Amino acid sequence: MSIHEVFMPALSSTMTEGKIVSWVKSPGDKVEKGETVVVVESDKADMDVETFYEGFLAHIIVEAGETAPVGSAIAFIAETEAEIEQAKSLANSAGVAATTSSPEPIAATTSAATPALAAQNGSNHKEGRLVVSPRARKLAKELKVDLTTLQGSGPHGRIVAEDVEALSNKGKQPATAPVAPLAPVPTSAPVAPPAPRTPASTPVVAAVPGQIVPLTTFQNAVVRNMVATISVPVFRVGYTITTDGLDKLYKQIKSKGVTMTALLAKAVAVTLQKHPLLNASYSDQGIVYHSDINISVAVAMDDGGLITPVLQNADAVDIYSLSRTWKSLVERARAKQLQPQEYNSGTFTLSNLGMFGVDKFDAILPPGQGSILAIGASRPQVVATPDGLFGVRQQMQVNITSDHRIIYGAHAAAFLQDLAKLIETNSQSLTM
Repeated sequence: MSIHEVFMPALSSTMTEGKIVSWVKSPGDKVEKGETVVVVESDKADMDVETFYEGFLAHIIVEAGETAPVGSAIAFIAETEAEIEQAKSLANSAGVAATTSSPEPIAATTSAATPALAAQNGSNHKEGRLVVSPRARKLAKELKVDLTTLQGSGPHGRIVAEDVEALSNKGKQPATAPVAPLAPVPTSAPVAPPAPRTPASTPVVAAVPGQIVPLTTFQNAVVRNMVATISVPVFRVGYTITTDGLDKLYKQIKSKGVTMTALLAKAVAVTLQKHPLLNASYSDQGIVYHSDINISVAVAMDDGGLITPVLQNADAVDIYSLSRTWKSLVERARAKQLQPQEYNSGTFTLSNLGMFGVDKFDAILPPGQGSILAIGASRPQVVATPDGLFGVRQQMQVNITSDHRIIYGAHAAAFLQDLAKLIETNSQSLTM
């Protein structure tokens, strides 16, 4: 008898359970190796789950809309039609796992699985076999890309959509068409941009007064992360930054698709080059100094929850590419299509509520990072000038929250001082 279990995969390091969004296949349908059978919602994104077995989807254990712990069986696949009824019988028996013939406790993988997870759970990947994600296969067909010419960058050499896009775009000039800014410069009379385009739009939740609305998978993940930070001793330091130079630069280059979010991320990343401790994180073994400067930016999801898309190597990427990347990240975040490395590889986080007119606020330190910077609105303020007169300057309040186990007040203050100096006197360098 050759009946295999399909298990709920771990789509991220923080995922403890997954929700079935939809079954792509129905009981009795033929399935091929590497074919998507189900879409699962993790704590961060919706992912296609593929089977490594060829046969028939014999029985669904966890229906669409239901949740299951990571590692639990969610369906059975039978190698022959004759075994479908046997699989159904197994679903009702007590010793399901013990009676199945699969030697390895895994029958599915996803485009989001990391090499570490794949090694932990086992894999039926065979050398020489072309492994392609559904999205990559569809994209390759649209762009007329020969998949056999690609070297996959995913787990076990799996070809993902980014590999197809990279080959298709090879030799093409980057697009320079104007892109509406995702995080406009806050002004004294801030107007919130349309919800789908803002990096922190207010989630829309349909609720009836007196009704209890269950938390979404995203929201539950936020709860777990926030509770995990309670044990971390943190401190906060505030600073006032004059933004006239940054505002002027933004007006000059926003028509080229540059966003204020990218400008702020770039400014922070460049400053972190001088302050590696602020880019570090705590571990039981000591201080972890990260080799890359990856800036996470908090984005509220329309249906609840919070995600932090990551601008990787933000200090080294030019501002125009960084802005295009940010636009893509936000669009795919809202569509729940981010890959794990695109939301869990951050080394420093930005949280910007300036577009809502918020003057200042304290941000909660994300697990696994040393600092997070909260950015308020930029407003006109009457200030004393160096010549003893008064003038009006655009100023914003920023507050940094840091892990006091490795970062002290003087470290955070020095970082904010250099950040202010860059923004106030040398913002033009952000375009170089």
